[in-house]
This record gives sequence, C-alpha cells and structure tokens, in this order.
Amino acid sequence: MYRITAREDLAPVTKLFKVHAPEVARKAKAGQFVIVRINEEGERVPLTVADYDRESGEITIVFQEVGKTTKQMGTMKVGDEFASFVGPLGQPTEIENYGTVMVVGGGVGIAPIYPIARSLREAGNKVIAIIGARNQGLLFWEDKMRSVSDELIVCTDDGSYARKALVTEPMKEILSSDHKPNIIWAIGPAIMMKFAALATQPFGVKTIVSLNSIMVDGTGMCGACRVEVGGKTKFVCVDGPEFDGHQVDWGLLLDRQRIYVDQEKRATERFEQHAHGECCGEGK
Repeated sequence: MYRITAREDLAPVTKLFKVHAPEVARKAKAGQFVIVRINEEGERVPLTVADYDRESGEITIVFQEVGKTTKQMGTMKVGDEFASFVGPLGQPTEIENYGTVMVVGGGVGIAPIYPIARSLREAGNKVIAIIGARNQGLLFWEDKMRSVSDELIVCTDDGSYARKALVTEPMKEILSSDHKPNIIWAIGPAIMMKFAALATQPFGVKTIVSLNSIMVDGTGMCGACRVEVGGKTKFVCVDGPEFDGHQVDWGLLLDRQRIYVDQEKRATERFEQHAHGECCGEGK
C-alpha cells in the first residue's frame, strides 16, 4: 500500500499529494507518470509526476477534481493509502543543453512542467517560463516556477492576477523577439496544447507537448491511449507521453477524449448523490 504523507489544497479543485512510493521515487524522471488506484475496484488514473524525492521515497502528484475518481481522490487524507501506485511509466523528457528554452504550463499543467524546467536549468539552459490559468484562484506554484526560471511570465485569462492574456500571447511575443528559444515544452489541457503548437509552428521552433489521452493499463497492451503523430499510430503510455506538437493529430485526440463523457457524467452524479446521502445521514 502507498501512504499519503502530505496533502495540500492548491486551489478549490486542485489537490497535491505526497505519496510514499520509494521504488517509484528511486527511478522517476521529469516527464514520466504513474497510474494510481484508490482501491481494488478503483479506476486506474494516470497522473504525471510533479516532483520526486529519492531520499524520502516520496512522489508528488497534482490533480484536479473533474470526474468521479478524482473527486473521490479529493476526499483522501494524510495517512490514507492507494491500493496501487505504478511507475515510473512513459519516456522521460529528453534533457540536454539546448541553449535557451521555453516552458509553458497551463492550469494543472504547471505541475508537470516544474520538474522539466528544473532539469533543463540544471543542464545549463536559460529557461523562459510562462504559466497561466483561467483565474487567480487556479494558479499555483508561482514561487517554485520562479526558482527554476531565468524569466517568468504569469497570465490569467480573466485578468484577475498578473497579465490578462492567454499563454499563447507572450509565447508569440518572445518568438518574435531577439530571445527566440531553441525548443519549447507546453503542457496543459489538450486544447491549450493544440493552440500553443499552432502558435509556434510559423516560427519553426520544435514544440513538445505531453498528451493526456484516455489510458487503461499504461504498458502498451490495451491500445486505449493511441494517438496519431506524424501520420503514424503511437501509444502515449510507451511512446510518450511527450511528442512533437506540430505532428499531433489534435482533432483525433480531442474526439477520443470525449468518448466516455456520458459515462463519466453518470458515474460522477452517482458518486455525488452517495456522498451527499452519507453527509446528510440519509440511507441509514
């Protein structure tokens, strides 16, 4: 069993757990992910590694409560345990000294972009970072990102904090300047990554994205996470999760993400009704 050693509410729907998983922490690298299960009957949920501590044996995960399982995860407390915590999975980020790099984190994508920015800076790169969210309440880790960046730009869609802009606006400005990066990482919701890739394509700067397709086993066996990249079928779990954003078939990815929307909605409604009944003493 994998015990939660720390919990932090980063935003109303965004939670951080530190989980004691020494075997995973020993090998984890930036860009990789884990698959967790709350209990033996639970759904397998892929979550990108947000940080790792080899000495304490802890893995940090950050997630948003968007469906039944993540809402259920949001009720877990320090001392609770996951039935399974499998990883590290996927290919790690290719860390080299590229020169000047740009990292862009949108929403919960700020969490996985942090260890990438840290590793890139440790490799000697100049790191320009952009983080953004719909509003101030959904922003987190500004200080952590500043600590691993040479330059940090913060945006909110509604202007409630820092610069009022989508992350693509400062991206285009920097690409048009004398500080054009040699390579870019952009991580966030699929639609954000799509438009980030579209924004960088005219400038010819390679843009790496971390895809969040539907995933079941995480080892390349089921094929649920298949995507089309460069006209070829790839499995996010073993070939990725990082790919060249200019080569991704975004239409296909977005369509596949919507396959189980109705089932997820019904499961979430049942969970919330059950949770409401328990808290109100119904059904006793």
